[in-house]
Amino acid sequence: MASMISLSSSGEGAGRGGPSRNPRPIMERLLPSPKDAGLRMDGFFVWGGSVIKVEDTYHLFASRWPKETGFPQGYRDHSEIVRATAKSPLGPYQFREVVLKGRGGAWWDGKMCHNPKIVRAGDSFVLYYIGSAVGSGLRKCGYAHAKPVTGPWTRCDQPLPFGKDHNNPAPYVHEDGRVLVAFRDERLRMYIAEAAAFDGNYKITASDLFPGIRIEDPDVFRLGGRYHMVAEDNEGKMTGHARHGAHLVSVDGIQWTRHDPILAYDHTLRWDDGTTIEADRRERPELFNANATRKGNGQPTHLITAVQVGQDTWCHVQPIAPAEAEHGGSPGRDAARAASRQ
Repeated sequence: MASMISLSSSGEGAGRGGPSRNPRPIMERLLPSPKDAGLRMDGFFVWGGSVIKVEDTYHLFASRWPKETGFPQGYRDHSEIVRATAKSPLGPYQFREVVLKGRGGAWWDGKMCHNPKIVRAGDSFVLYYIGSAVGSGLRKCGYAHAKPVTGPWTRCDQPLPFGKDHNNPAPYVHEDGRVLVAFRDERLRMYIAEAAAFDGNYKITASDLFPGIRIEDPDVFRLGGRYHMVAEDNEGKMTGHARHGAHLVSVDGIQWTRHDPILAYDHTLRWDDGTTIEADRRERPELFNANATRKGNGQPTHLITAVQVGQDTWCHVQPIAPAEAEHGGSPGRDAARAASRQ
């Protein structure tokens, strides 16, 4: 099975000191969020979010587009990528700048930029995203890179060679610089591509990971000697619920299986004042480990998602309790409070 042991180790490799005693699934460890967590912006739909820690500051990259252009269709012509910062991974995040927007001309991302994922490769920050050309409805994956996380950003001249229409790039960068990227096509079939470096030649190494199943919005991390992916189960054929989060695992990044249990998150948003609300949509997951020395490794401490409730959208950040139960039981109040503060 895609075992519970895979949820308990702490590093990119097989883990140190063996499996923990009572690891628990992510879904069971999701904690309430403060109501000011994440990122909201007046006058804009905010969608998704990807976080990286630089020194003592958390930098959140997210998509936004004007509310008057409509949800969700407005992103197709008007989305841009912004950066916001906070001293805690929970936020609240403060807007700092527009990082990328359509650059016009005949560029592949001339019309819009959307769906960012931020990682670090060596001494460079690499921002994967999608774009569309002026006059085109096709979406393409690409990246921009910078030495400081504040830019300036250099964009790739051509999109990644992933086909006619491709979306939702989710990179994992190995310690030696090799990159594995999950992405999906226009029919919501999931693929894996790999390259020797973020600016190297990308080759598709796995196609249609789960035939007949539509999944999107992947996020990839390493834990317990395995790759883990959390993705939106678009039609509910994996989790039993449309658009809920599915947890998948792989030893080699090529052959993927369902984690047991498979459900990573649902649409219930829990607040630290004891109230709850049901999201109309909850997508674009990222499992973030605030304790990692390199992003994408180890036990996640926060779940970041895009949520829609009525006419409002925001980047939602939810704390995750420690994986190992205290004394063989459920985590104590102190552990829950600590995770909430991280």
